[in-house]
Amino acid sequence: MMLWGIDLGGTKIEGALLDTAHPGTAAHRLRIPTEGGRGYEHVLEQITRLIENLERQSGLSRPARIGIGTPGAIEPTTGQLKNSNTRCLNGRTLRDDLSRTLGVQALLANDANCFALAETKWGAGRGAGVVFGLILGTGVGGGLVVDGKLVSGLHGIAGEWGHNPIPGESTPCYCGRLGCVETVLAGPSLERFYHEISGVPRKLPEIVARAAEDAHARATLNRLREKFGVALAAVLNIVDPDAVVIGGGVGNLPLLYEEATRHAVQAHVFNPELRTRILPPLLGDSAGVFGAALLAA
Repeated sequence: MMLWGIDLGGTKIEGALLDTAHPGTAAHRLRIPTEGGRGYEHVLEQITRLIENLERQSGLSRPARIGIGTPGAIEPTTGQLKNSNTRCLNGRTLRDDLSRTLGVQALLANDANCFALAETKWGAGRGAGVVFGLILGTGVGGGLVVDGKLVSGLHGIAGEWGHNPIPGESTPCYCGRLGCVETVLAGPSLERFYHEISGVPRKLPEIVARAAEDAHARATLNRLREKFGVALAAVLNIVDPDAVVIGGGVGNLPLLYEEATRHAVQAHVFNPELRTRILPPLLGDSAGVFGAALLAA
């Protein structure tokens, strides 16, 4: 069986065809730019173009169902997309519009949910009953999988830990609130903090590379460890997952998997010991589009 998935990102749209007989690898895969600045209708055209290109590349006709991972979430009461940092999508009936435009049943889920689903089925969380998949990158998001099934919640926001408040933080967030996890732990937020204390703008990989000789770089990474401990413990105290899988560019940093970081999390967990596995992903940047394809399974 061939599953079709689309990962709708802020800068690129990726499509993949997955043969369920060979999970974890794509039979066909393509990427094109999102170009969200050109508006909602243009994004629909780009998705259509990608599907047509996949049909030509694979020699297959599009199936009756296509899974699509999106930034933001569907509001269950209206069917409109909300909370997307690709602003032109907000307030639009993306699922219905894609179903009509593509002539298929479009099955949508938040991109972090797709990441969590893929890593649970085929990746680092395989075999775990409850998995929290979190994204630490340009933004911060999360998804929850219980017994192999995504949990969306009443409002469609289950797993959105990126917009939980961190005590003592007050940086404005694009969502209109103050001190969200995203304003502290996202890659640009870490770079902003370094710039504020050092007076020098640097990208995160350079900050990490300079940590041995740069006190400001060490302070930035120590802040990441401390605040990550506070933020993740809030999730563990409520959900108590078997495993946490971390995706995104910041999630590649080895310090997140060090014992010192486990201690930073443990300090805020309502239990004498921390047995939760905190894991890097196995599927890399394929997880989002693989999870989207799984929506159509």
